[in-house]
Amino acid sequence: MKILVINAGSSSLKYQFIDMDSETTLAKGNCERIGLAEGKFSHKTFDGRTLSNEKPMKDHAEAFEQVKNALLDPEAGVIKSLDEVSAIGHRVVQGGMLFSESILVTDKVMEDLKTLTPLAPLHHVANMSGVYACYQVFGKDKPQALVFDTAFHSTMPAKAYMYAVPYEYYEKYQIRRYGAHGTSHRFVSARCAELMGKDIKDLKIITCHIGNGSSITAIDHGKVLDTSMGLTPLDGIMMGSRSGALDPSVVTFIMEKENISPEDMTQLLNKKSGILGISGVSTDDRDVLAAEDAGNERAKLTHEMLSYQIKKYIGAYTAAMNGVDAIVFTAGLGENQYRLRKMVCEDLEYLGVKFDEAKNDQFRAEGPISADDSRVKVYVIPTNEELLIARDTKALVEAQK
Repeated sequence: MKILVINAGSSSLKYQFIDMDSETTLAKGNCERIGLAEGKFSHKTFDGRTLSNEKPMKDHAEAFEQVKNALLDPEAGVIKSLDEVSAIGHRVVQGGMLFSESILVTDKVMEDLKTLTPLAPLHHVANMSGVYACYQVFGKDKPQALVFDTAFHSTMPAKAYMYAVPYEYYEKYQIRRYGAHGTSHRFVSARCAELMGKDIKDLKIITCHIGNGSSITAIDHGKVLDTSMGLTPLDGIMMGSRSGALDPSVVTFIMEKENISPEDMTQLLNKKSGILGISGVSTDDRDVLAAEDAGNERAKLTHEMLSYQIKKYIGAYTAAMNGVDAIVFTAGLGENQYRLRKMVCEDLEYLGVKFDEAKNDQFRAEGPISADDSRVKVYVIPTNEELLIARDTKALVEAQK
């Protein structure tokens, strides 16, 4: 079985084409700047063949035509016919309270999905556009699955997901903590259990997905107890351009002093804050690292704040679970920023972490960065959300048959 995995953003469409017999990626690519005057398309196969162009794509349907043509291309393609695509799996950011697990697409599912648009307007419209684009290319008979970022977090108890605002807003608008990056947290926590040679139901794991967008999750015996992102992906620790959690009065104070609208405040918190806002350098941590090495004090402060916030969540979630067996770092910074990992881990002896600086500095692809005799294991595990989406899609299609 071969599965096409789609991750449709507001102006982008990323894809991977995966052979599920070997779980290898045959091809992957990206459609960028959808809806803008100058589009950009790139495609690469497992054996290094490439295809690229720069031409406008007015919508996701036109972007998907590029994907289809690349997969079938005589020089850079990996299939001879669209019949070789067994099914399509879509990443969907928000499942709300309606979808607690992955599901096959039906007309009823798509109607229900529309009702969740207010919870993630930019992401949601794009996610649905990806499904409709596939309809145009494959028809409605080709199986499509939706895999929700929020689904893994649906096991959170009310004491963790409720906000202390009048209860009527939960009843009227479903205002609560939903979390994000659930597919990533599910993948790396399961992989962590494999590496430890244990059943995930016997473990307490804290997964740290640290990238341009970041979230931290407490996984107690295979189920999410709590996660740092909230109603939206703005909550939690500071990120590339997002503020993370802050005193709500900071929001109203700035709005009053600067005389700015809710829309402008939303932009400020999502696009001008976080690592960019504190460092004044960039949303890209590589630039901030270079600035710190050059003596930039604000860049140094940025990393001190970020590591401190991650450490606080690890401590809080250890308390919430009454212990921890493993801590996992994943995503762009989690997998590659060894200095940040050191700043987080070097003072966690009280939790049972015995950090191995040499392992951390010389880290390769996947494995432990804690000492062999550390009571609490610390791992770096590359995330693979696309593979998990493909696995869910395969399972749903086979179950239907």
